[in-house]
Amino acid sequence: MYFDTHAHYDSSKFNADRDEVLAAMPGCGVDYIIDPGCDAESSRAAIALAEKYPFVYAAVGWQPEEWESWDMYSPALVRELAAHEKCVAVGEIGLDYYWDREHKEIMYEMFVTQLEIALEMNKPVIIHDREAHADCLSAVKRYPGLRGVFHCFSGSREMAEELLKLGWHLGFDGPITYKNARRALEVLEITPPERILLETDSPYLPPVPFRGQRNDSSKLRYIAEKAAEIKGLSPKALAEITCENAKRLFGI
Repeated sequence: MYFDTHAHYDSSKFNADRDEVLAAMPGCGVDYIIDPGCDAESSRAAIALAEKYPFVYAAVGWQPEEWESWDMYSPALVRELAAHEKCVAVGEIGLDYYWDREHKEIMYEMFVTQLEIALEMNKPVIIHDREAHADCLSAVKRYPGLRGVFHCFSGSREMAEELLKLGWHLGFDGPITYKNARRALEVLEITPPERILLETDSPYLPPVPFRGQRNDSSKLRYIAEKAAEIKGLSPKALAEITCENAKRLFGI
């Protein structure tokens, strides 16, 4: 019933029990998971997990924080990995000015290069946007043929409205359950159910009541319950709608 569209099971935080955690997911009602890469190593690891587990799919790409490992051979590797039969998206890619404002130029170059690869290969994109809202919006508007999701959306209501008009999906994670989630909930209120994707961003961003613990996809139901409350739907209906949204967007 649940589709976790963003979970990093390649993370070292799962090294001790990765197989046990993943093997338990179907029993927790988690039917599908997408593991997005952040650089060469994690993208290869995501592909390996997708090969091992029938319900796991991969996305591949370079996150902006990993700009130091991006080189002249990186675009070719993204193309190669994106061609794998279980790679459903290019991502996570984007811009992040929270951690680094000194290397905007290389981050933007990486971002645009990977957007163009996604278009070339007819793949959706998974976008990481942290305190770079104007530049991320400007970049995607350059490519009207793009489709995808703004992961863990943190922009304004106005930005959300513009993205929704352009046909984008918005991803919602554990922070919608937090007490200070006013902006995220305002965005969720205006997002049509058919444009909502649910994510955990495991092992990060655990929902209430698990803050401070390692996150995993079994906790997606707490995010679904909060989103369902805001949208005036039953948790089951919200889970089914968002699962179908993800299957349609990622071609599963």
